[in-house]
Amino acid sequence: MKISRSGAPAALALVGALTLTACGGQQAGSDSAAGTAGAGAALSGTISSDGSSTVGPLTSAAAELFMTENTGVNITVGTSGTGGGFKKFCEGQTQVSNASRPIKDEEKAACDAKGIEYQEIVVANDALTVVANKDNGFLTCLTVEELKTLWEPAATGKVTTWNQVDPSFPSDDITLYGPGTDSGTFDYFTDEINGEEGASRTDYEPSEDDNVIVQGVSGDKNALGYFGFTYFEENADALKAIEVDSGKGCVAPSSETARDGSYAPLSRPLFIYIDKKAYASNAALKEFIGFYVENEAKVAEAARYIPLSEEQKKTAQDELTALG
Repeated sequence: MKISRSGAPAALALVGALTLTACGGQQAGSDSAAGTAGAGAALSGTISSDGSSTVGPLTSAAAELFMTENTGVNITVGTSGTGGGFKKFCEGQTQVSNASRPIKDEEKAACDAKGIEYQEIVVANDALTVVANKDNGFLTCLTVEELKTLWEPAATGKVTTWNQVDPSFPSDDITLYGPGTDSGTFDYFTDEINGEEGASRTDYEPSEDDNVIVQGVSGDKNALGYFGFTYFEENADALKAIEVDSGKGCVAPSSETARDGSYAPLSRPLFIYIDKKAYASNAALKEFIGFYVENEAKVAEAARYIPLSEEQKKTAQDELTALG
């Protein structure tokens, strides 16, 4: 049995689309956006971010829009996974950490040890999407229990053919693609499906590059993988989203089902973490984060993410205020 995963965002097409929307979007944008645009070339500096490969394209979108109007600012966005991003962030190597899950206690301790104070800000929503090959004729919906059968630690080396998951499925070999252990997507999926964060079968090829999943699943009709909703939308011509049944019937991932909670249990909020000291001393960072929060709906829409609800928007604004 072959089993494998992926992460670097396919951002080139995304960046092009965002650049085209930047000028018109800011004219109708917030006061914060207008103020940033007015600063233009007068604003300069560097901002380094890293972390979740799911949140990376969203931050890249915000950065591209921002840099279009602030040409003196350079923003880099790495995708080493949520856990990898927090390691760099708590070492003071980055000012922004992109996260597809909240920070863990041990990561908080690592930041405390280095004197890194931070602020969490919710920036968008995601529907973690289980994907199959477009030509797969037997997979349309999986229950949470069936997903657990596929991915729990006890499946390692034992659940190797599809008819072991459901007798009505063919006896073909299973091919799985999944995130690496530094991924917040891995943490979230294993917690919600297997009942324990980090508990997963091990006989698969982990990767922090979501494009590896796309390539793997699209090339094998018996493959299955999972990643953020935006990657599915970018590759819907080659993949199909599998509906999930958590006990109330099969529900497909979408903006609507993620925000209304019916796509359970794989809907989740997405976050950025800001270094408070850097925020206070780096004018470019302060302007960028203000822009990011005030224009979250435009950024999310342009990047094909799920915008914040009104309640979440208020939370994000309060979190921004807490930065000072």
